[in-house]
Amino acid sequence: MKKFSDNKKGSKGFYTALGISAVMIGSACYFAYEQGEKLTEEFTAKNSVSEPDEAVDRHVNNIPKVSTFAYRTAIPSTTTRVIATAPPIVTLSPVITAPPAEVYIPEADEPVIAEQEQEEPIQSAGVTKMENVKYPLADVGEIVGAFSGGELVKSITTGSWQTHNGVDIAAEVGAEVYAISGGEIMEIDNDSVWGVTVLLDHHNGFTTRYCGLSNGLDVQCGDILVSGDLIGTVGNTADIESAVAPHLHIEVMHNGNYIDPLSVLN
Repeated sequence: MKKFSDNKKGSKGFYTALGISAVMIGSACYFAYEQGEKLTEEFTAKNSVSEPDEAVDRHVNNIPKVSTFAYRTAIPSTTTRVIATAPPIVTLSPVITAPPAEVYIPEADEPVIAEQEQEEPIQSAGVTKMENVKYPLADVGEIVGAFSGGELVKSITTGSWQTHNGVDIAAEVGAEVYAISGGEIMEIDNDSVWGVTVLLDHHNGFTTRYCGLSNGLDVQCGDILVSGDLIGTVGNTADIESAVAPHLHIEVMHNGNYIDPLSVLN
Protein backbone atom coordinates (compact mmCIF):
# COMPACT_ATOMS: atom_id res chain seq x y z
CA MET A 1 0.00 0.00 0.00
CA LYS A 2 2.77 2.32 0.98
CA LYS A 3 4.58 1.73 -2.32
CA PHE A 4 1.43 2.38 -4.34
CA SER A 5 0.79 5.52 -2.39
CA ASP A 6 4.32 6.76 -3.12
CA ASN A 7 3.85 6.08 -6.84
CA LYS A 8 0.63 7.99 -6.87
CA LYS A 9 2.26 11.01 -5.23
CA GLY A 10 5.06 10.91 -7.80
CA SER A 11 2.58 10.92 -10.67
CA LYS A 12 0.77 13.95 -9.28
CA GLY A 13 4.04 15.88 -9.02
CA PHE A 14 4.96 15.06 -12.58
CA TYR A 15 1.65 16.25 -13.98
CA THR A 16 1.74 19.36 -11.84
CA ALA A 17 5.17 20.27 -13.27
CA LEU A 18 3.98 19.50 -16.76
CA GLY A 19 0.96 21.80 -16.37
CA ILE A 20 3.06 24.62 -15.01
CA SER A 21 5.41 24.25 -18.00
CA ALA A 22 2.49 24.36 -20.43
CA VAL A 23 1.16 27.54 -18.80
CA MET A 24 4.57 29.19 -19.01
CA ILE A 25 5.01 28.22 -22.66
CA GLY A 26 1.55 29.55 -23.49
CA SER A 27 2.29 32.83 -21.69
CA ALA A 28 5.52 33.19 -23.58
CA CYS A 29 3.82 32.57 -26.90
CA TYR A 30 1.10 35.11 -26.12
CA PHE A 31 3.65 37.69 -25.07
CA ALA A 32 5.62 37.14 -28.30
CA TYR A 33 2.44 37.45 -30.34
CA GLU A 34 1.54 40.73 -28.63
CA GLN A 35 5.00 42.16 -29.27
CA GLY A 36 4.84 41.07 -32.89
CA GLU A 37 1.51 42.82 -33.37
CA LYS A 38 2.87 46.05 -31.89
CA LEU A 39 5.97 45.97 -34.10
CA THR A 40 3.83 45.34 -37.16
CA GLU A 41 1.54 48.29 -36.36
CA GLU A 42 4.50 50.62 -35.79
CA PHE A 43 6.19 49.53 -39.02
CA THR A 44 2.92 49.96 -40.93
CA ALA A 45 2.35 53.47 -39.48
CA LYS A 46 5.83 54.60 -40.46
CA ASN A 47 5.85 53.27 -44.01
CA SER A 48 2.24 53.54 -45.10
CA VAL A 49 0.92 56.41 -47.22
CA SER A 50 -0.58 59.15 -45.03
CA GLU A 51 -4.33 59.41 -44.88
CA PRO A 52 -5.94 62.30 -46.84
CA ASP A 53 -6.60 65.59 -45.05
CA GLU A 54 -9.85 66.28 -43.22
CA ALA A 55 -10.93 68.43 -46.15
CA VAL A 56 -11.32 65.32 -48.30
CA ASP A 57 -14.87 63.98 -48.43
CA ARG A 58 -14.78 60.80 -46.41
CA HIS A 59 -18.08 59.59 -47.96
CA VAL A 60 -16.20 58.72 -51.14
CA ASN A 61 -15.54 55.09 -50.53
CA ASN A 62 -14.66 53.85 -53.98
CA ILE A 63 -10.92 54.73 -53.62
CA PRO A 64 -8.95 51.52 -53.57
CA LYS A 65 -6.91 50.97 -50.50
CA VAL A 66 -3.16 50.58 -50.72
CA SER A 67 -2.43 46.93 -50.38
CA THR A 68 1.37 47.23 -50.46
CA PHE A 69 3.79 49.27 -48.43
CA ALA A 70 5.17 52.45 -50.00
CA TYR A 71 8.86 52.98 -49.35
CA ARG A 72 10.46 56.44 -49.49
CA THR A 73 13.74 56.80 -51.35
CA ALA A 74 16.22 59.23 -49.83
CA ILE A 75 17.30 61.96 -52.29
CA PRO A 76 20.79 63.34 -51.75
CA SER A 77 20.81 66.98 -50.62
CA THR A 78 23.47 68.02 -53.16
CA THR A 79 23.54 67.10 -56.82
CA THR A 80 26.75 67.31 -58.85
CA ARG A 81 26.26 68.79 -62.29
CA VAL A 82 28.42 67.58 -65.11
CA ILE A 83 28.77 70.36 -67.66
CA ALA A 84 30.06 69.21 -71.00
CA THR A 85 32.54 71.61 -72.54
CA ALA A 86 32.09 72.16 -76.22
CA PRO A 87 35.24 71.53 -78.29
CA PRO A 88 36.97 74.67 -79.63
CA ILE A 89 35.97 75.75 -83.08
CA VAL A 90 38.93 75.56 -85.45
CA THR A 91 38.69 77.53 -88.65
CA LEU A 92 40.78 76.13 -91.44
CA SER A 93 42.03 78.65 -93.96
CA PRO A 94 41.99 77.47 -97.50
CA VAL A 95 45.40 76.65 -98.87
CA ILE A 96 45.99 78.58 -102.04
CA THR A 97 48.48 76.91 -104.27
CA ALA A 98 50.13 79.08 -106.89
CA PRO A 99 49.84 77.72 -110.38
CA PRO A 100 53.05 76.30 -111.75
CA ALA A 101 55.15 78.69 -113.77
CA GLU A 102 54.72 78.29 -117.45
CA VAL A 103 57.81 77.22 -119.35
CA TYR A 104 58.02 78.60 -122.82
CA ILE A 105 59.05 75.99 -125.37
CA PRO A 106 59.82 77.41 -128.79
CA GLU A 107 58.39 75.81 -131.85
CA ALA A 108 60.57 73.55 -133.94
CA ASP A 109 60.88 76.08 -136.80
CA GLU A 110 61.16 79.17 -134.56
CA PRO A 111 64.66 80.71 -134.56
CA VAL A 112 66.33 80.90 -131.18
CA ILE A 113 67.49 84.43 -130.30
CA ALA A 114 70.45 84.47 -127.95
CA GLU A 115 70.14 86.91 -125.03
CA GLN A 116 72.74 89.62 -125.32
CA GLU A 117 74.71 90.46 -122.22
CA GLN A 118 74.53 94.09 -121.21
CA GLU A 119 77.95 95.61 -121.03
CA GLU A 120 78.59 97.88 -118.09
CA PRO A 121 80.24 101.17 -118.88
CA ILE A 122 83.97 101.16 -118.39
CA GLN A 123 85.10 103.69 -115.82
CA SER A 124 88.71 104.71 -116.00
CA ALA A 125 90.28 105.33 -112.62
CA GLY A 126 90.92 109.00 -111.99
CA VAL A 127 88.82 110.19 -114.94
CA THR A 128 86.00 112.47 -113.77
CA LYS A 129 84.28 115.18 -115.72
CA MET A 130 83.41 118.67 -114.54
CA GLU A 131 82.08 121.46 -116.70
CA ASN A 132 84.23 124.44 -117.70
CA VAL A 133 87.15 123.61 -115.43
CA LYS A 134 89.79 126.29 -114.72
CA TYR A 135 93.15 125.92 -113.03
CA PRO A 136 93.10 127.27 -109.43
CA LEU A 137 96.29 129.31 -109.86
CA ALA A 138 97.49 131.73 -112.47
CA ASP A 139 100.60 129.62 -113.09
CA VAL A 140 100.82 125.84 -113.15
CA GLY A 141 103.02 125.01 -110.19
CA GLU A 142 104.92 121.94 -109.12
CA ILE A 143 103.09 119.18 -107.26
CA VAL A 144 104.86 119.02 -103.89
CA GLY A 145 102.34 116.67 -102.27
CA ALA A 146 100.45 113.98 -104.22
CA PHE A 147 97.03 112.46 -103.59
CA SER A 148 97.48 109.25 -101.55
CA GLY A 149 94.21 107.55 -102.58
CA GLY A 150 93.45 106.37 -99.05
CA GLU A 151 96.93 105.00 -98.38
CA LEU A 152 99.02 106.21 -95.48
CA VAL A 153 101.98 108.47 -96.22
CA LYS A 154 104.48 109.96 -93.80
CA SER A 155 104.00 113.65 -93.08
CA ILE A 156 107.25 115.66 -93.10
CA THR A 157 105.64 118.10 -90.66
CA THR A 158 104.27 115.76 -87.97
CA GLY A 159 106.34 112.63 -88.74
CA SER A 160 103.16 110.53 -88.50
CA TRP A 161 101.60 108.26 -91.11
CA GLN A 162 98.33 109.64 -92.46
CA THR A 163 96.26 109.89 -95.62
CA HIS A 164 96.69 112.86 -97.95
CA ASN A 165 93.25 113.56 -99.42
CA GLY A 166 94.29 116.36 -101.80
CA VAL A 167 97.23 117.68 -103.77
CA ASP A 168 99.73 120.39 -102.83
CA ILE A 169 100.50 122.81 -105.67
CA ALA A 170 103.54 124.99 -105.10
CA ALA A 171 102.74 128.74 -105.14
CA GLU A 172 104.06 131.93 -103.61
CA VAL A 173 102.31 133.41 -100.60
CA GLY A 174 99.82 135.98 -101.91
CA ALA A 175 99.23 134.18 -105.24
CA GLU A 176 95.58 134.42 -106.31
CA VAL A 177 93.35 131.36 -105.97
CA TYR A 178 90.39 130.79 -108.36
CA ALA A 179 87.31 128.61 -108.38
CA ILE A 180 87.93 125.67 -110.69
CA SER A 181 84.19 125.49 -111.60
CA GLY A 182 80.95 127.32 -110.88
CA GLY A 183 79.20 126.72 -107.56
CA GLU A 184 78.06 128.13 -104.22
CA ILE A 185 80.19 128.99 -101.20
CA MET A 186 78.87 126.65 -98.50
CA GLU A 187 81.46 127.08 -95.74
CA ILE A 188 84.29 129.37 -94.71
CA ASP A 189 86.35 128.24 -91.71
CA ASN A 190 89.58 129.08 -89.90
CA ASP A 191 90.53 125.51 -89.07
CA SER A 192 93.15 124.81 -86.41
CA VAL A 193 94.77 122.17 -88.66
CA TRP A 194 94.17 123.36 -92.24
CA GLY A 195 94.06 127.10 -91.63
CA VAL A 196 91.67 129.30 -93.62
CA THR A 197 89.48 127.04 -95.77
CA VAL A 198 86.69 127.59 -98.30
CA LEU A 199 84.17 124.90 -99.32
CA LEU A 200 82.57 125.30 -102.75
CA ASP A 201 79.58 123.13 -103.72
CA HIS A 202 79.18 122.68 -107.49
CA HIS A 203 75.67 121.15 -107.17
CA ASN A 204 76.48 118.22 -109.45
CA GLY A 205 77.92 115.79 -106.93
CA PHE A 206 81.26 117.63 -106.80
CA THR A 207 82.68 119.78 -104.02
CA THR A 208 86.09 121.47 -103.79
CA ARG A 209 87.92 122.70 -100.70
CA TYR A 210 90.75 125.23 -100.76
CA CYS A 211 93.02 125.09 -97.69
CA GLY A 212 95.89 127.17 -96.28
CA LEU A 213 94.54 130.50 -97.62
CA SER A 214 95.40 133.89 -96.18
CA ASN A 215 93.00 136.05 -94.25
CA GLY A 216 90.95 138.70 -96.04
CA LEU A 217 89.02 136.56 -98.52
CA ASP A 218 87.13 137.98 -101.48
CA VAL A 219 84.04 135.77 -100.91
CA GLN A 220 81.56 134.97 -98.15
CA CYS A 221 79.10 132.17 -97.45
CA GLY A 222 76.21 132.00 -99.91
CA ASP A 223 78.07 133.65 -102.82
CA ILE A 224 77.43 132.08 -106.23
CA LEU A 225 80.64 131.81 -108.28
CA VAL A 226 81.40 130.92 -111.87
CA SER A 227 84.45 129.13 -113.11
CA GLY A 228 87.59 131.30 -112.65
CA ASP A 229 86.12 133.68 -110.01
CA LEU A 230 88.61 134.89 -107.39
CA ILE A 231 88.35 133.25 -103.98
CA GLY A 232 91.41 134.59 -102.11
CA THR A 233 95.18 134.23 -101.98
CA VAL A 234 97.69 131.62 -100.89
CA GLY A 235 98.72 131.90 -97.25
CA ASN A 236 100.76 129.94 -94.74
CA THR A 237 97.98 129.09 -92.27
CA ALA A 238 97.86 125.25 -92.49
CA ASP A 239 99.89 124.13 -89.47
CA ILE A 240 99.71 120.46 -90.46
CA GLU A 241 101.76 121.25 -93.60
CA SER A 242 103.86 124.10 -92.30
CA ALA A 243 107.13 122.24 -93.10
CA VAL A 244 106.21 122.12 -96.79
CA ALA A 245 107.17 124.99 -99.11
CA PRO A 246 104.37 127.58 -99.68
CA HIS A 247 101.58 125.94 -101.65
CA LEU A 248 97.82 125.58 -102.17
CA HIS A 249 96.21 122.45 -100.72
CA ILE A 250 93.09 121.60 -102.76
CA GLU A 251 90.67 118.67 -102.27
CA VAL A 252 87.96 117.37 -104.60
CA MET A 253 85.07 115.10 -103.54
CA HIS A 254 82.61 113.33 -105.81
CA ASN A 255 79.42 111.95 -104.21
CA GLY A 256 81.10 112.04 -100.81
CA ASN A 257 84.30 110.28 -101.87
CA TYR A 258 87.72 111.86 -102.22
CA ILE A 259 89.14 111.75 -105.75
CA ASP A 260 92.45 112.89 -107.19
CA PRO A 261 92.15 116.62 -108.04
CA LEU A 262 94.55 116.16 -110.92
CA SER A 263 92.00 113.88 -112.64
CA VAL A 264 89.73 116.94 -112.81
CA LEU A 265 92.32 119.64 -113.46
CA ASN A 266 93.95 117.77 -116.35
